[in-house]
Amino acid sequence: MYTAVVDTRERLIESTRELLWERGYVGTSPKAIQARAGAGQGSMYHHFSGKPDLALAAISRNAEELRNRAEAAFSQRGTALDRITTYLRRERDALKGCPVGRLTQDPDVMADEALRKPVEVTFAWLTDRIAALLAEDLDSRLDPRATATALVAVLQGGYVLARAAGSADVYAHAIDGALGLLAAHVSAERN
Repeated sequence: MYTAVVDTRERLIESTRELLWERGYVGTSPKAIQARAGAGQGSMYHHFSGKPDLALAAISRNAEELRNRAEAAFSQRGTALDRITTYLRRERDALKGCPVGRLTQDPDVMADEALRKPVEVTFAWLTDRIAALLAEDLDSRLDPRATATALVAVLQGGYVLARAAGSADVYAHAIDGALGLLAAHVSAERN
């Protein structure tokens, strides 16, 4: 069982994660974090030196969670295409967007090297991990790294298009289209 101190710290991080996803960095005030976490100002500053420190903990947690979910899909049995498909089609709230990817639209996060770093590292990891999978099965006409970069772009762009259209179907169409193109190149050398 968590102690009250750990519980408060966790509530602050989780509340910040939610608020960053909903409102972005500028729209997430310390007062809003404290209210959502049910914690006072003293508790917040006991655990974190300020909003940037707390935001970094929340962003890092979001990034870690994204990597863990992706790795769970990538580590399953099956072909590279099967594992990539599992990852891209996993259940997600397409209209809410990616909690890590949305931060790239936040100028304050992107301007702060410490806050930007977990975002940058996570997308580099994701691209590298997909490229490694693609290297297993992709036909020689396509570069695994370039293709992985395109898949990450489709994933993130699918969120943007779905939000703009107000429909998760747009996200699903983007993923289906990318997987259809990919499948043609994975199976080409196998035949």
